[in-house]
Amino acid sequence: MPVVVEAEARGDERGALLAYLEAQRGGLRRALHGLTEEQARSAPSASELSVAGLLKHVTMVERRWVLLFQGIKQDAAAEKEAWESTFRPGPEETNEALIAFSEEVAAETEAAVRAVASLDETFVVPPAPWDKGGEFSWRWGLLHLIEEAARHAGHADVVRETLDGKGAFDLVFETGAMPEPDWSEIPGGQ
Repeated sequence: MPVVVEAEARGDERGALLAYLEAQRGGLRRALHGLTEEQARSAPSASELSVAGLLKHVTMVERRWVLLFQGIKQDAAAEKEAWESTFRPGPEETNEALIAFSEEVAAETEAAVRAVASLDETFVVPPAPWDKGGEFSWRWGLLHLIEEAARHAGHADVVRETLDGKGAFDLVFETGAMPEPDWSEIPGGQ
């Protein structure tokens, strides 16, 4: 998403990774800005993706991965059931509730990342039909979360622009996530 990510404090790799993850989450949250509940759940493009569904999916996936990083076992049946609904918000999962859920999971992730002794610590990913699994570092895990959020933030950009023509920059400026630059001060600007 088009926001400036501030440079980390020297040597603060965790801060840098968390800042980039939050930039992508912010893009997903902003994609909901100003949409009605109906618009947020609509799928106006060739896929079945909605902005609300994308935010729910990314948030649920992040929570699942961070529990995995921490070695917290999850009930396989409940996880499968939850996975099947990740792209479909229920009636109680309003835009406001989804944003709050995203912020709650973000805080949980930051606390977990700040608490681990080193990003070199590892966790085990169980095998799946699409991957053999194995041992991975928390660093790898955070990069995977950034990748997941960024991919789906791009999807949300397309869905949102299809809904009402608002692009990511429009939403960044409209929500105050970043001030709109004075284009006249930019050499060669508009």
